[in-house]
Amino acid sequence: MSFVVAILGRPNVGKSTLFNRLVGRRLALVDDTPGVTRDRREGEGRIADLTFRVIDTAGLEEAASGSLPGRMQEQTERALGDADVALLVIDAREGVTAADRHFADRLRRSRKPIVLLANKAEGRAVLPAIGEAYRLGLGDPVPVSAEHGEGLGELYECLEPFSRSAETQASGSGKPLQLAIVGRPNVGKSTLVNRVVGEERMLTGPETGITRDAIAVDWTWQGRPIRLIDTAGLRRKPRVEGKLEQLSVGDALRSIRFAETVILVTDALQPMERQDVTIARLVENEGRALVLALNKWDLVGEPAALLKHLRERVSASLPQLQGLAVVPVSGLTGFGLDALMKAVAAAGEVWNRRVATADLNRWLATVQQRHPPPLVAGRRLRLRYITQVNTRPPTFALFASKPGELPDSYRRYLVNALRREFDLPGTPIRMMLRKGKNPYEPR
Repeated sequence: MSFVVAILGRPNVGKSTLFNRLVGRRLALVDDTPGVTRDRREGEGRIADLTFRVIDTAGLEEAASGSLPGRMQEQTERALGDADVALLVIDAREGVTAADRHFADRLRRSRKPIVLLANKAEGRAVLPAIGEAYRLGLGDPVPVSAEHGEGLGELYECLEPFSRSAETQASGSGKPLQLAIVGRPNVGKSTLVNRVVGEERMLTGPETGITRDAIAVDWTWQGRPIRLIDTAGLRRKPRVEGKLEQLSVGDALRSIRFAETVILVTDALQPMERQDVTIARLVENEGRALVLALNKWDLVGEPAALLKHLRERVSASLPQLQGLAVVPVSGLTGFGLDALMKAVAAAGEVWNRRVATADLNRWLATVQQRHPPPLVAGRRLRLRYITQVNTRPPTFALFASKPGELPDSYRRYLVNALRREFDLPGTPIRMMLRKGKNPYEPR
């Protein structure tokens, strides 16, 4: 990616639709409600052979400093500061408004190169409004339709002069680890992300549900590239209200699905509520590596006693994730962040671990001697052979004489014994039952 493009404009002019069009995927949430976008969202944009980093921003509005809209504007200002060129988007159907003129003056004072886009410019009815856009003093307006993909050729011509050779990435950097941050609303996920990356990258505040989109941030820890994904808070299904929150929840669930490791952030003052357990089980069902972060640890009165109690509670509530790493942290002070990242690295290593087939079958013989399989119709089930068929998460195929008759309790016994024997703490383990071949059956 050779340069950075920031998309700016007042609310509901189609900035997020344009962002999705440029990145070629539906990354940003789009709705008719003004002000859907709050944080700045980044992606790899492309028009033909031209590639660039594109930033979607909140709508430009006048707001008091310290308020939620004011903090949103600070994020937009940071995006403008990082950009090589700004795209000021106006609504061609509505024409040039007083807000458009005001913010055009503000952008002009920033001395950043600006390209004026007249969005929603389908048909001839918008021609007078496009002509009116010349009054903004930003040069020729570019008529586009982000929804229908029209006008991208003209936008290419405007952006092409800003293209320069992309910097060569450091050798051996490898593919970034996809690390999702999930949890209930208002447990401090965005504050934790800001502390980890060392800048006010995410919008934070006392209001519940500030984060709406799943925002990806590229970062490096001890030389390893990591893509942190901050997500919207996940509430219980009956409490999810309105289309916008449903979109936010869907975005968060997709982030879990495409992550490799997930940090579940919980409030240390209200830890391991029912929704925390539900989210952890969801991550386990998706087969992702999991680490539990106890945030706001700086406010805990008796940390040693609470940590012991919580580890016992996690062991009882999530028996399918025995050995899950529980790390006390504080997004406000930075306490425990190094331990958290070490736990993430360890969870990823276990998630990718492979066990030799010979070791697995020696173990299978031992556990059957210690605790034989149950009898079925007067005959004992035979467990013939086991092998690991996949990693991410560790997945095993167990061949048995009658796999459909093996009780779930005995399968859980095998999984727990497997976890202890081969040091697979806290990771989902899949065990698939297969019917072994009978050597006496005619072919």
